[in-house]
Amino acid sequence: MRYKYAIRSAIQGVARHKSRSALTILGIVIGVASIILIQSVGSGAQGLILDQVQGLGSLTVTIMPGRPQSGPADGANSFSDSIKDREVEAIRNTANVPGLTNVTPTLFIPGSTAYGTETYEGTIYGTAPGFASILSLEVAEGDFITDQDVDARASVAVIGHTVREELFGESDALGQRIRIGNRSFRVVGILEEKASALFVEPDKVVIVPYTAAQSYLSGSDYYNMVFGQAVSEDQLDAVQADIERTIRDLHDITDPEKDDFDVGTQKELAAQIGTITDILTYLLSSVAAISLVVGGIGIMNIMLVSVTERTREIGLRKALGARSGDVLSQFLIEAVILTSVGGIIGIIAGAVFSLLAAFALSTFVGLNWSFSFPVTAAVIGIGTSAAVGLIFGLYPASQAAKKSPMEALRYE
Repeated sequence: MRYKYAIRSAIQGVARHKSRSALTILGIVIGVASIILIQSVGSGAQGLILDQVQGLGSLTVTIMPGRPQSGPADGANSFSDSIKDREVEAIRNTANVPGLTNVTPTLFIPGSTAYGTETYEGTIYGTAPGFASILSLEVAEGDFITDQDVDARASVAVIGHTVREELFGESDALGQRIRIGNRSFRVVGILEEKASALFVEPDKVVIVPYTAAQSYLSGSDYYNMVFGQAVSEDQLDAVQADIERTIRDLHDITDPEKDDFDVGTQKELAAQIGTITDILTYLLSSVAAISLVVGGIGIMNIMLVSVTERTREIGLRKALGARSGDVLSQFLIEAVILTSVGGIIGIIAGAVFSLLAAFALSTFVGLNWSFSFPVTAAVIGIGTSAAVGLIFGLYPASQAAKKSPMEALRYE
């Protein structure tokens, strides 16, 4: 019964000073809302990146030249020359890698594509017909490059939707000749519009046979990447191991630490990206949580002021029989109420801002961004805000409980 009265008294004390209570909980609201917003945006970013990774297909295996990448500084490894026709033919051999299909050597050539007076700056992809299957590319007009084009080193090209608009506008592009470097290529296909998949933006690509790219554009005999597909998910690990063993045998490598190539799967990449985004989200959330501490200090200051202002009230209650524990409970409950209400408002505000951010990113920026409400963060936010009120309200409450009834009644 005593606690029921303490709770009622605490609620009355909070309601009696509405403006002060509102300002007191503002720090908690900002802190909890920031955590909710960061967690939601972090989850949305992770989902967006993973969608792009999965756009390559869960069965896709990539072989890149150069030592296995350990950070952004290793990006130049893709221009190493350790993957050539010999390696491609070796991993195509089913005796070496029985679970691998659709082996597609690819090279990237930065440069411009021109038609008449129009020029488009971008990357030219020298690749094989399997590239369309791996990236799930569909041709809107014409055809994709064929094995015959690869064998003949044919000067043909498939262009993305944006490239077509930039070079040809409303004119018909199919059958026209575009210039890449010093070579003329005939447009044989135009891709359907499609969202980007990891490092490839299908709307902005110019695709030519890799043999033509090597002969007429790059002059090189190596590849920047080789794609392949496992026949099933349960064979992914075996395929990866077989590829590594095959290339090590070709390169006389006995120590895996000295690999001059990197074999990866989409499952690995998705796990790495998930770990990175989680770490960044938790780091930013911990920074936002500092505002909860600041809000707690603000509550302690306000409660100390409140104790001073309510000295006579405390004295009167004690004179009428209230014990020190009753006064302590009342002020502690006031602090917990303030922070808990701030936590609830913060969760609502964070959810609203997260929803607006997701809407803006998907509508105005054109990203495939989905809203995600972080339930765990909301529960932690409520619990943390209540704990902050309890911790930072303890000292003001103890000060109130220590007051002598006689001195309090004489207080002016």
